[in-house]
Amino acid sequence: MVTLFRHDSVPYRPLFAAPRSLSSKLLAALAVVSMLYLAHSFLPSNLRPRLSSLSSSSRTRRTCPPQDWASGEWVSKAPPTTRPNLTKPDDVYEFLGFEGCASTREVHWHLAVDNERLWDRFPGVASWRWSPPEDRCQIRDVNPAALIRDLVEQGGWLLIGDSVTENHFFSLSCLLYPHVLATPDYIAHPYYDRAWPQNLYLNPSSPLVSTLTFPPGFDIASTPLVTFRRVDLLQEPAALDALYRALHPDSRIAKENASLFSDEATWNLAPSEYVKLFTAPLPRANYATLIVSTGGHWTTTLFSGLRDTEMEHDGIQNVIDFFGEAMEAWARQVQDLLDEAEREEQLAEKASKERLPWNGRDRKRAPRQVLARAYLPGHEDCHDYRAPWTEYKPGRWGWYNWNQIQDFNRIFDTILASRKFPDIHYLPIDRPARLRPDAHAAGDCLHFMTGAGVLEGLTQYIWHFVTVELPGRIR
Repeated sequence: MVTLFRHDSVPYRPLFAAPRSLSSKLLAALAVVSMLYLAHSFLPSNLRPRLSSLSSSSRTRRTCPPQDWASGEWVSKAPPTTRPNLTKPDDVYEFLGFEGCASTREVHWHLAVDNERLWDRFPGVASWRWSPPEDRCQIRDVNPAALIRDLVEQGGWLLIGDSVTENHFFSLSCLLYPHVLATPDYIAHPYYDRAWPQNLYLNPSSPLVSTLTFPPGFDIASTPLVTFRRVDLLQEPAALDALYRALHPDSRIAKENASLFSDEATWNLAPSEYVKLFTAPLPRANYATLIVSTGGHWTTTLFSGLRDTEMEHDGIQNVIDFFGEAMEAWARQVQDLLDEAEREEQLAEKASKERLPWNGRDRKRAPRQVLARAYLPGHEDCHDYRAPWTEYKPGRWGWYNWNQIQDFNRIFDTILASRKFPDIHYLPIDRPARLRPDAHAAGDCLHFMTGAGVLEGLTQYIWHFVTVELPGRIR
């Protein structure tokens, strides 16, 4: 894949060979300036200011690296409604500022209105916005019409992760409503397994349809804008078990042929399966961004073979260490799969001698990239809070692996800082969620409610990152 710019420490890879000496660079620059001057001189005078204006605007880049985004703070804002009290569940859309939600899966749970005892959180819970530092971050608010345009014209999102990622998918279904339709219909078919794919499609009745430029082969009825697949560990348990035994042949698990896992339920797919879906051609798929997140199920209860009651926190460090080995192997596999898919597409295109037009450019979509989003931890006793924090406070009791989530995230960050994985990027954008103990679902303290700003902030930053910060996508 040709890459124009690299983010952070990955080197710049030019589309064309760069001049080899300073003098040749100067000559090339002068030639470009001369050509622009001549072209400008032949333009009618009424068009010349427009050209200079375009030249100036093309040099302006609204930038906001993920670390700067995450260094902001929660600030108060006016709530979406002037009503002081929520009195029935169906009024929650007004309190959260939504017209509705396309997804029909566990709607009241996602909107945190399934426990009347916690209705006193409204409207205050939706009265906050994340504010990154203005001197370092220039970033758009989420505009549903503009986001849908990018999902169609630059490529959609494939979300891979556990139920916290499903929270994100549900939030997207509300942000983009009524311009999207969601499948499956959980009202008509409430017994779909958690592994069943969930999709957002463009609503053919949306007024946005007539404003969009569709890629060749795009089918409104069958090409998703966003898809969620439940994948708790990013790899299948059998593959992780084999990896552990190969890396640790002298371990008790290998010598005694013990099990690495307990019988705790998880839902998983092999990377080869979801990368195949990610790189599928139109009309089946039109994805440009694969967003993954994992960490919540990496516990000593699931990885029971690594549990050690003699160690601190029952040996969670054993799980963390293996997480590093597993994610290194995952990154290698995913990058190899992306490279292979790119080679196959180039060979097929060359063989057919066809070039698909895309808005006047010789590219049918934005370059495919993978984003590994930092995992979001829970907050102990979360329902006791009614406002954001200014600083994160680890839990006193060490519930599950929540106090170690930062360790998992740091490992992912370290792995993906390597130049070996040019198409996989780490997004350390978990701090806004860490400061919102008040924004959890009503039923537990891990999942986040839709509409409080946490999940919507993920969408805002990811949209910014893939359209501004990523290589080849400067707007």
